[in-house]
Amino acid sequence: MKTTKWTDVFKHDAAGGVILIMAAVLAIVMANTPLGGIYDLLLDTPIVVAIGTLEIAKPLLLWVNDGLMAVFFLMVGLELKREFIEGELSDFHNIILPAVAAFGGMVVPAGIYAYINWNDPVALQGWAIPAATDIAFALGILSLLGSRVPLAIKIFLTSVAIFDDVGAIIIIALFYTQDISFMALGFAGACCVILGFLNWRGVTSLRVYMIIGVIMWVALLKSSVHATLAGVLLAFFIPMRASTTSQSASAARPTIHSPLKFLEHELHSPVAFFVLPVFAFANAGVNFMNMSSDTIFHTVPVGIAAGLFVGKQIGVFLFGCAAIQLGLCRLPKNMNYMGLYGVSLLCGIGFTMSLFVGSLAFPGADTLLLFDERLGVIAGSLLSAVGGYWVLRWSLKESS
Repeated sequence: MKTTKWTDVFKHDAAGGVILIMAAVLAIVMANTPLGGIYDLLLDTPIVVAIGTLEIAKPLLLWVNDGLMAVFFLMVGLELKREFIEGELSDFHNIILPAVAAFGGMVVPAGIYAYINWNDPVALQGWAIPAATDIAFALGILSLLGSRVPLAIKIFLTSVAIFDDVGAIIIIALFYTQDISFMALGFAGACCVILGFLNWRGVTSLRVYMIIGVIMWVALLKSSVHATLAGVLLAFFIPMRASTTSQSASAARPTIHSPLKFLEHELHSPVAFFVLPVFAFANAGVNFMNMSSDTIFHTVPVGIAAGLFVGKQIGVFLFGCAAIQLGLCRLPKNMNYMGLYGVSLLCGIGFTMSLFVGSLAFPGADTLLLFDERLGVIAGSLLSAVGGYWVLRWSLKESS
């Protein structure tokens, strides 16, 4: 009988999503027990990095949100570039359905949230929170259904999430940036020029790109443009292909290597098993003990939960169906409308990205304001996960 090594557990498709959930649950448990003081103290721990007159002083929470999440956005950018160059999204016919569905999945949730919070200018700042999809969490739920899930469903879910990520990146850049330092932004622009030159000259050393990327991250941090965007910008300049001559005597022709694919592969495990769980642990610690009914049913968490659970499924499903009925695209092979609806529900799992946008929209909201936006993110994501799982399970059972 073949034995299973404990390390094999991390190779399972659902492993990242499960660890993400465990990290979030641990944070919630600590925040609602006598360990809450330790939890808060840990996140408030000041960390200072100084080189000469250049100083970056932030609590641990912001190092996680601004620093570690830049690594996550680097991987997102690498995935986007690969998909658009040679992946599923390189074919225009494969773009239309997920692009239209993702657009609906961003507009409708944002509209529902805005409608609920229209009369509160402060609350209205969170309109983009329910527009995001957590691809790691969603694919983790999908993998629980096993090999019965058609490849078309996985590709569609991934494609919608990719367009969601593009939308989230644009939203962060345009709407959650203020008090810009144009001098620091100029340094970041110079870094982009250098990266472009390196790419043009065919430089393939990832170490060189990483050094320039770190400098760009610091520049963006000082410019007040959110520093995580440095990860996306850096990814766009990483070479997709690099020709090198094989040293093997038996190989007569040059072999093609991909710095982009190599870096994406190397980042996958650290991001899935460290970066995202640490982010979830640092941001999901909602304290329910002292919450009143006014806090729980405040329009902000209610708007987020409604946007994720109701808005996402309506937006993704109806916009997708409209595109199909108008003849703009076709329903993917081996995927029926019930499968499309199940995926639409899973798109309501906003967790990581929604928490991240929430931290930008309401910095310090859990202590300074009368609501906690994280409550809505957790509730909406949980309802979407459960609903999507059971709809897809029933759909796959009926089609088998």
